Amino acid sequence: MRHGEAQALLTTDRARELTEYGQHEVNQMATWLEQHYGAFDWIWTSPFCRTKQTAELMLAKQEGYSQVECVPELTPDADAASLKLYLDARLSEKADAKVLLISHMPLVSFLVGAFSVKNEMPIFNTAQLVCLDYTPQEKGVVVKSVSPADVITA
Repeated sequence: MRHGEAQALLTTDRARELTEYGQHEVNQMATWLEQHYGAFDWIWTSPFCRTKQTAELMLAKQEGYSQVECVPELTPDADAASLKLYLDARLSEKADAKVLLISHMPLVSFLVGAFSVKNEMPIFNTAQLVCLDYTPQEKGVVVKSVSPADVITA
């Protein structure tokens, strides 16, 4: 998942917060995700402010137990292949875990490519997510791509 809409760059990129609209986008996606996929075992987020805020909003809609963890390597310019190795190692602890990764463009696109059979690399809108059916050490299949524009919530 890509974080929701963030403030314009003020001082540092890491410090940018979600806008009110960004919070609304994330809440829409959190509701949709909870209705269609239920609770996650892990929510892994980049160390940037806007992704941490996105993770907190996503967690608030989770029923059941989800653990939020900051993964320092989930930054915009990280290497997707290295992250795949790291995530595969973590998933070896619990291969059937449901994981929500929250990061940035262009990394989210590169991660879909690294994790999918077809090496798809979609351009993400803010708060957009791509659902993958994935087995560690293998390649997965893109099951769904959803953005806030696709979701209508009350």
